[in-house]
Amino acid sequence: MNEPKEQAKYESILLRVLWMIVYVLVWQVAQFILGAVVLVQLIYRLIYGAPSASLMNFGDSLSQFLAQVGRFGSFHSDQKPWPFADWPTPRTPEGEAPHTVPPAPHPARDEEPKL
Repeated sequence: MNEPKEQAKYESILLRVLWMIVYVLVWQVAQFILGAVVLVQLIYRLIYGAPSASLMNFGDSLSQFLAQVGRFGSFHSDQKPWPFADWPTPRTPEGEAPHTVPPAPHPARDEEPKL
């Protein structure tokens, strides 16, 4: 009578092991991408004097994704990370303010074109 429950548990752990192997591969790719983001952000910071907002947001989302993979892999959570869950939303930056580019001035719309 306990046999179907044990078999279901065995199949469930096998499926989880397969997903963990997939996420280990995804982890390796994401780790490389995060390293590239860090280097590009450093270069951006050196050139413009402030970090890029878009790189800050992407880096935060990617690091949260890696944390989700770690929690799933260590059996801390049964929730599979993206693409089975939503991509993590970036949090408010706690460090430097990002580099901002002022909007380009627009000509008045009711002026005649200058010849």
